[in-house]
Amino acid sequence: MKNLTYSALFTGIIAVLAQVAIPLPFSPVPVTGQLIGVLLAGAILGSRNGLLSVTAYILLGAAGAPVFSMARGGIYMLAGPTGGYLWGFLPAVFLVGLAVERKQGVSYLRIILIMAAALALIYLFGGIQLGVIMRYTPVQVLLTGVLPFLPFDLFKVFLAALMYGKIAASLKKSGLGEIPLSR
Repeated sequence: MKNLTYSALFTGIIAVLAQVAIPLPFSPVPVTGQLIGVLLAGAILGSRNGLLSVTAYILLGAAGAPVFSMARGGIYMLAGPTGGYLWGFLPAVFLVGLAVERKQGVSYLRIILIMAAALALIYLFGGIQLGVIMRYTPVQVLLTGVLPFLPFDLFKVFLAALMYGKIAASLKKSGLGEIPLSR
């Protein structure tokens, strides 16, 4: 029951962070805050519960709940030009969770590298779908769906890694448990 509660909490956190969105005039993809929630869900909940959290988020959005960026929802969001980024959250959260589960005491540098690899997965899934739907060349995908977001997303990776370290230390100090919380 505790794991379901944590997973639901992170589903809500991701939905709230998705509303921190800045549309860009040259791209159908907005800058959002949800990446932080996805990365932290994997790091804090582990692979299985992090995946559960992100899956619930995607299913809520697909069902029409306004949980995607700019209070949008609906299956068309998953099938549209930005849907690949949402699908990319699934392998990304799983990768982060698995890496944290396998390595006790993940260092700041290591969690940054893990989260950066997860970001690359999101870009891969997002870029492929963006290119197919918009009929973009690989260069157009890079120019409209990856490169403009890279500085923002790398900042979010560093921020999520810093938050992960603070949350892990706080949980350990308070006696509430070890990260991932699914243990």
